[in-house]
Amino acid sequence: MSTQVEAVVVGGGQSGVAMSEHLSKSGVSHVVLEKARIAEAWRTARWDSLCANGPAWHDRFPGATIDDYEQDDFVPKDRVAQYMQDYAEMIDAPIKTGVEVESVTKLWNRQGYEVRTKGGETYEARFVIAATGPFQIPAVPNVVPEDAAVTQLHSSAYKNPEQLPEGGVLVVGAGSSGVQIAEELNSAGRKVYLSVGQHDRPPRRYRDRDNVWWLGVLGKWEMATPGPGKEHTTIAVTGFRNGYTIDFRELADRGVTLTGRTQGFVDGTITFNDDLVANVRAGDENYLSVLDEADAYIEANGLDLPEEPEARTFLPDPDCMVNPLSELDLAAAGITTIIWATGFRVDYSWLNVPGVVDHLGRPLHARGVTPVAGIYYLGLPWLSRRGSSFIWGTWHDAKYIADQIDIQRNYSEYSGNAGRPTPLEASK
Repeated sequence: MSTQVEAVVVGGGQSGVAMSEHLSKSGVSHVVLEKARIAEAWRTARWDSLCANGPAWHDRFPGATIDDYEQDDFVPKDRVAQYMQDYAEMIDAPIKTGVEVESVTKLWNRQGYEVRTKGGETYEARFVIAATGPFQIPAVPNVVPEDAAVTQLHSSAYKNPEQLPEGGVLVVGAGSSGVQIAEELNSAGRKVYLSVGQHDRPPRRYRDRDNVWWLGVLGKWEMATPGPGKEHTTIAVTGFRNGYTIDFRELADRGVTLTGRTQGFVDGTITFNDDLVANVRAGDENYLSVLDEADAYIEANGLDLPEEPEARTFLPDPDCMVNPLSELDLAAAGITTIIWATGFRVDYSWLNVPGVVDHLGRPLHARGVTPVAGIYYLGLPWLSRRGSSFIWGTWHDAKYIADQIDIQRNYSEYSGNAGRPTPLEASK
């Protein structure tokens, strides 16, 4: 027999916890189904030394601070996971862990959906919120065959240098994951090659303010979703070692060999695009543009913040940029491992409702609201704005989804009785 609830939230990470809070505030009966533990991705799908990419005052829900760290500290991943666990207990979120959803299908000839779990439980709900996040299936390019004489793993499977076989490492991808892993391996004495693609490279701090503060006062958190078919450029930023600005020339100066984007693999040799210099300099332009905007904001608003002219000084181009590699014989270079820091793909194969994904399986939505009544997405990058993938951003997106659900409930229940709010009034 099915359990009846108004809403089922699939996923018990930061998005599922935030969604539960807002559904409870709206009086919506619901259950959150999590296949592992609360915030499992923070616990096991990250490397050991990962910290949040924003300071403690920023990377949190509005309802609770992280008081055992200084507010400008970057909180380690395990503490972030504990924060989510504690927050779920604080709001008494109805989260069932160890429950994996097998399928969601439309109920026959009536409103709502049937949610089946792999453990045999079923739920009937009018609303289903897919809050499984963006880190579902590791995206590994089909470049190097699986039977090649080199260990290959995705960044989500990397934990620490001791995990890898002896020898050099090629890290493919220069976003937040790739640059942090490359630096950690280099510091551990490994020979590291880093394949650098297009990226934005913001300053970690500038003129006594963190990057996230600048994004706020410059209005950049509210930047709109890029749009269908457009991918946002990866960001090279880190909170490791309490935050520092990523600088590819400095990485090279410390021993990391930079290359262009990985192109192909033939007979044990990796080939690279001739785009390293262009990619690094485009990142520099992005970095300098943020400094320019920050300087203009300070002047326009009469702020008394210390000047930082040294922030505009770069090291000379390293030899690996002057004479970039076009190819690399892995065995000759002593490379025994390739780490693919190349992102993820989503997997909504369990969401068996026509009209909620496109022909490539990508979610169809506007600010998380799908074209199909009662189905919503939460926790995706750029769901509504630039800040959507941050902890605070998903909290605000969850509030918007809860408001849409509340509007739908009012439409269904409105009977025209005197004194009852209209759906328009209820949405305000």
